[in-house]
Amino acid sequence: MKSFKRTLALILSISLFSISFGHAHAAIVTNDQIIHQAQQEIDKTTLLTMINHLDVQEQLLSMGVSSTDIKERIKQMTQEEIAQLNSQLDNLPAGGDILGIAVLIFIVFVVTDVIGATDLFPFIHPIK
Repeated sequence: MKSFKRTLALILSISLFSISFGHAHAAIVTNDQIIHQAQQEIDKTTLLTMINHLDVQEQLLSMGVSSTDIKERIKQMTQEEIAQLNSQLDNLPAGGDILGIAVLIFIVFVVTDVIGATDLFPFIHPIK
């Protein structure tokens, strides 16, 4: 029994010692990086908020796109795509041209289907 305890203690000591040598990565984070990351989250939130409007969802459903598909695609979009989409939404007239928003989002999804990034519409075949 004594040799078992010694062996167990040795094994545990070696495993704890080897665990402590994990790799750590430290870097300086600049204010610009923090602001850029925060802006990305704000842009995504703005876009998701726009999608949550009832009239936008109705327009998209009439085009055959579900809001869950759109939300998943927005989460997968790059920062450049989100910034471009938000800038186009900002250029829409005040008062909410909902049809324009729905058509714009529909066009974005058609383009992403054509390049093969998504597969939302079965009638669109991606470029090979």
